[in-house]
Amino acid sequence: MDALIYLLNTLLNLCLLAVLLRLLLQWSRADFRNPLARSLVRITNPIIVPLRRLLPAIGRLDTASCVAVIVFAALLVSVPYLLGGFGVPPALAWLELTARQIVRTTLWTYFGAIILFTLLSYVAPGTYSPAQGLLVSLCEPVLRPFRRVIPPLGGLDFSPMWACILIQMLLILVR
Repeated sequence: MDALIYLLNTLLNLCLLAVLLRLLLQWSRADFRNPLARSLVRITNPIIVPLRRLLPAIGRLDTASCVAVIVFAALLVSVPYLLGGFGVPPALAWLELTARQIVRTTLWTYFGAIILFTLLSYVAPGTYSPAQGLLVSLCEPVLRPFRRVIPPLGGLDFSPMWACILIQMLLILVR
């Protein structure tokens, strides 16, 4: 039973990450001509396109992607309860756990993106790759406020470090 729960959690986490990344890249106005972004769109289209027929966008808010994120987070939260034989969790607890799962996944996504962004900037400075293009569009809105407060020292940008510290602090609070 534990192996089945692990497998389902892994698959649902990957689905949640895919639809959440699509939503975050839309909000950060990433270039969807990027090959990695196109791959992400192709992977998530079987879920998002049917939802778009039912749920039209509201302004810049892609309601289909938002609903997909909420559904996958709710499924992810309820799998251990259902397979453990406890049934569906109580409604308020389910909503709280779902919201925490979305916040936690979003924070971990940004944490990983900032770490990758920083490593790529040190390993291959001045070069371009499709991954760097997406990471720049995803991380810049988060790093920009830190860069206003913390100037580069000796040519080194410490804003990713402080952003990761703040993200880790928020993850501790959400726990």
